[in-house]
Amino acid sequence: MRTPDLTRARSAALLVPILVFGLTLAVATQGRITTPKEALGFNVGDDYFLASYTQLQAYWGKLAKESDRMKLVDIGKTAEGRPMVMAIITSPENLKKLDRYKEIVRKLALAEGLTDDEAHKLAAEGKAVIWIDGGLHATEVLGSQQLIEMVYQMVSRTDPETMRFLNDVILLAVPANPDGQELVANWYMREADPTKRSTAGLPRLYQKYAGHDNNRDSYMVAMPETEAMSRILYQEWFPQIMYNHHQTGPEGTVLFAPPFRDPFNYNFDPLVPIELDLVAANMHARFIGENKPGATMRTGANYSTWWNGGLRTTVYFHNMIGLLTEAIGNPTPVEIPLVLQKQLPSGDLPFPIAPQKVWHFRQSIEYSITANRSVLDIASKHREDFLYNFYRMGKNSIERGSRDSWTTHPALVAAVQAAVPKPDVAAEEGRRGPRGRQSVPAKYFDMLREPKLRDPRGYILPSDQPDFLTATKFVNTLVKTGITIQRATAAFQVNGKSYPAGSYVVKTAQSFRPHVLDMFEPQDHPNDFAYPGGPPRPPYDSAGYTLAFQMGVQFDRILDGFDGPFEKIVGFAKAPAGRVVTDGTKARPVGFLMSHQVNDGFIATNKLLAAKEQVLWLKSALTANGKTFPAGTVYVPARPTTRPVLDKLAAECGVTFEATGVKPAGEALMLRPVRIALWDRYGGSMPSGWTRWLLEQFQFPFEVVYAQTLDAGNLNAKYDVIVFVDGGIPDRDGQRSAYGEQAPANIPAEFTGWVGNVTVAKTVPQLKKFVEEGGTLITIGTSTIVAKHFGLALADAIVERSPTGGEKKLPNDKFYIPGSILQATVDSTIPLAYGMGDKVDVFFDNSPAFKLLPDAALRGTRAVAWYSGAEPLRSGWAWGQNYLDGSVAIAESILGKGRVVLFGPEVLFRGQPHGTFKLFFNGLYAGAAKPVNLATIK
Repeated sequence: MRTPDLTRARSAALLVPILVFGLTLAVATQGRITTPKEALGFNVGDDYFLASYTQLQAYWGKLAKESDRMKLVDIGKTAEGRPMVMAIITSPENLKKLDRYKEIVRKLALAEGLTDDEAHKLAAEGKAVIWIDGGLHATEVLGSQQLIEMVYQMVSRTDPETMRFLNDVILLAVPANPDGQELVANWYMREADPTKRSTAGLPRLYQKYAGHDNNRDSYMVAMPETEAMSRILYQEWFPQIMYNHHQTGPEGTVLFAPPFRDPFNYNFDPLVPIELDLVAANMHARFIGENKPGATMRTGANYSTWWNGGLRTTVYFHNMIGLLTEAIGNPTPVEIPLVLQKQLPSGDLPFPIAPQKVWHFRQSIEYSITANRSVLDIASKHREDFLYNFYRMGKNSIERGSRDSWTTHPALVAAVQAAVPKPDVAAEEGRRGPRGRQSVPAKYFDMLREPKLRDPRGYILPSDQPDFLTATKFVNTLVKTGITIQRATAAFQVNGKSYPAGSYVVKTAQSFRPHVLDMFEPQDHPNDFAYPGGPPRPPYDSAGYTLAFQMGVQFDRILDGFDGPFEKIVGFAKAPAGRVVTDGTKARPVGFLMSHQVNDGFIATNKLLAAKEQVLWLKSALTANGKTFPAGTVYVPARPTTRPVLDKLAAECGVTFEATGVKPAGEALMLRPVRIALWDRYGGSMPSGWTRWLLEQFQFPFEVVYAQTLDAGNLNAKYDVIVFVDGGIPDRDGQRSAYGEQAPANIPAEFTGWVGNVTVAKTVPQLKKFVEEGGTLITIGTSTIVAKHFGLALADAIVERSPTGGEKKLPNDKFYIPGSILQATVDSTIPLAYGMGDKVDVFFDNSPAFKLLPDAALRGTRAVAWYSGAEPLRSGWAWGQNYLDGSVAIAESILGKGRVVLFGPEVLFRGQPHGTFKLFFNGLYAGAAKPVNLATIK
C-alpha cells in the first residue's frame, strides 16, 4: 500500500539534484548584475535620496543587457513626450517563448471558441501574468522606488522561491507616471542639504493635465499614459493580477492592503471578489509570517470595489484581480503616531504596530517587496487556477450575454420589498420561525425576473444621430479598454426599428461584458450609512458615472438576441468623412450651414475664425433645402475664399456643411476670436488642468492666469473671457486652499509669478469690474460662489428653514449626492444652450444649485437649465434628491456690459461629459459675439 508513496519519494529525491543543476546552469548563464547603489550612487530606500525616471530608465536598460531574465520594451509616450518603458521579467526559457505565452493568455482572456478541456490544457501550459506598477501618483514616491528594487531583486536573486517565481510567472513591471517621477525626484533632490529635502511644494501637476486624476482616467482613457497601459492590460498581455502601489497608509498603521470594504459592484463576475480575497489573505499572512506588523484591511480605510475608472478598479470589469496598497514612507524619515484604537487587534487589523518616532524609507521598501513577493507566490502556487478561472469568467460573461439574464441591484430589491403585503411577511415568519424573519414568500422572486428587467443582449448606436462624431469617440473609449465593436455594413432592422448603415453595435456576449454594462447602464449605488439615521459613508470615488450618459450618446438597449449585416471593427472606429453638400442649391450658394449639435463643429469654428472667415449663429429657425434648421445653426457666408476652407475642414474634422441658396433673415450673433484666460494656481488645479486639455483638443487659444495677474487689474485689455473651474473662487478669505499648501519660500524664479491665492478682498473686485466693462466670467462648481460676492439675483437652493425662520445648509443625512449623474431640463432657445436638446445629463458632485430671487428677471438673471421633478437621478446615489426639484442648475446673469455664467454641475468633469461641453463652448463665444442684422452681411 505504501509503494506509490515510496516511488514518489524516490522520484522526488532524484529530481532534487536535477533541479539544483538546472538552477545552477541558469544562474551561470547570467553575468554579474549591477546593484542599484553602483548605478544610482545610493541604495534604494536610503534616507534623503530619490531616483528620477531618467535614472530608472538608464538602470533598467543596463539590467536588460546584463540579465537573461529581463526584456525592456517601450509601450508609448507620456504627455510630455517621454518614452514609457515596461520590464518583462521571467525565466530565460520563458522569455524565448513570450509570443506563445501571450497567445495563450489572450485566448483564455477572450474565451472565444474554447472548450473547458482546451482551456485546462492552455492553463496547464501557460504562465501567470502579473502586473506590478509604481509611481502613478508621483508624490507617493514609494511606488516608483520599490519598483526599481523589485526589478533588481528579480533579475539577481537565486534563491529557490525566486527561481520558482521566474519559472511560473511573467512579471510586467510598469513605471506608471514617468513625467511625474522625473518632476518629483528632481524637485526633492534640488536641495544641497539632505535634511531640507521635501516632496512638498511642487509648482505644478505631476501629470501634465490630470495630476492626481491620472488614476481616474481608466475607462475614459483620455491621457496618453492611460492609453499605453490600457493597451497592455486589455489588448496585449491580459494580466490575471494587477497590483497598483499607492500612499499613504492610515494613521497608526504601516499600510492598507486588500480585501476592500463593501459595496462591490454587482456587474462583475463573483469570482473577482473571491480571488481577490485569496490573494489578499496570502499578502497579510506573509506580512505576519515575516514579522511585519501594521497592515490593515476592509474598514481600515475607505477603499471599495464599486467604482470603475481607477487603474486597479477598471480591471475588475475585465475579470482581473486588482490590488491596491496604501503605505507610509518617505525618503525624509517619518513617524508612526500612537492611535490607541489601532493598538487593539481586530479582524481588520490583526497585527498592530507600536508607535515609532522614526520610520525609515527602507522599511517601507521592504514592506512593498514583501507584498510583491506574496502576489508572485500565490500566482505561482495557483498558476493554473488563475489562468483557468480567467477563462471561466470570460466564458460566464459570453454565456450571460447570449441568453436571458438579470442583474439584481438595490433599487430593484427595495421595490420588491415594498410590494410585499404585511400579511405575507407575517405568514412567512410564522412558517419559518424567528430565523426566517427577513424572508418573504418565494413567489416574489418572480418580480426580480420580469422579462422587461432583463439585461440587454446588446446596444445599437444609430449612425444618423445628431452628433455621431461624439458617438464614435465613445465607441473608441470602449475599443481602448478591449471591448469588441461591430459596425453595420448595410441598413437593418431590429424589433421593427430601422437602423442605417454605419451604425455601431456593441453586443454583451463577450468576455468583458461587465465593462460594457457598466458603461451603458445606470449605476444603482446602495444607501450606505454609518448606522441607521447616521451620516452617509462617502464612496471611494464616484457613485454614478455611466459614460454613455455623460457623453450624450444616443443608443437603444436590445433585450432579445439579434443579428444583422455586422462586421467587427479592427482598430479604432472611424466616422464617415465630412462633406460640403451642394445638392440643394442650383446656383452659387449664399452661404453654408453647420449643425450646432456637433461638438467637433467648435473645432471647425475655431479654424474658420483663424482663417478670417465669417461665422454666425442664427437666432431664428431657417427653412432651406426642404428642411428646417433650428435656431443656433452655424451660418458661414459664402465668399471667394470660403469653399476651399470648408472642403479642408470637412476632411479634417469630419463635420458636414450644407450649402444654401436662401439667405437667412433676421438677427444673428457674429462670432469673433475670443481671448480666453483660464485660472490656475501654484501647485496646479486638476479641474484647470483638465480644462487646458479640453481647450487644446478643441483648438481654443487660451492663456493660463494666476492670482497676481488677476489682482493687477486692467483685465478687459487682455481678455474677453475668464474661466474659473471648481475651487477657484473662495467663499471667504483665510480658508485653506482645496488644492494644497501655499508655495514654499525658496521656489525657483520661474514660478514666483504663480504664487498667491484668489481673494474676496482683492481679486473679486477686479473680476466684477472686468464683467461690468464687458467681459464674460464663466464659473463652475464652487466658483459659482461669485454670485454671492457680486450680489446677483440668485440664492442657494440646498437649504432648509431653521426653527427661527432663517435658512441653513441641508446636512448630509438629509441631502447627499456624491459624484452622480442627474437629468436637467434645458432652455435651448438661449444662446448658451444652442445645440442642446430639451434634456441633458449632468455630473453632480455635491454641487451648487440655485434659486432665482423674485426680481431676477428685472436684474438680468435667468435659468438656462434646471432640475424638474422629485427624482432627477439617472445614475449613482442621490439621497434627498427631492430637495432639488425646481432648483436651477445653470444660470447666466447680465452685469453692466458683461455677463456671468454659472455652471453648478461639473460640466467638464475629468474630460468625460461630452454631452455638456457645448454649454461651456457656447459660453466662451456668446458673451463676445456681436448681434447683427443678417441683411447687412455681405
